[in-house]
Amino acid sequence: MKNTVRYFAIFREQAGLEKEVLEWPGGSAGELFALMAGKHALLQAQAAALVAINDEMSDWKTPLKEGDEVLLFPPVAGG
Repeated sequence: MKNTVRYFAIFREQAGLEKEVLEWPGGSAGELFALMAGKHALLQAQAAALVAINDEMSDWKTPLKEGDEVLLFPPVAGG
């Protein structure tokens, strides 16, 4: 399956690129994040990170489909 992964903020800096196309066996958004964390060692903050699929905020358990664009947002600090 092919999916496009887009990185935002510190994730983009850590990955060293804005987006990449990934061919992989498929699975959930969380499984994709784990795969990308293995590729880009500094992407280790899934617990507080956010994910969107095709510009719609989503859950890490959401299964991905062929051609989905997955947007990864780092944890947001607030106060």
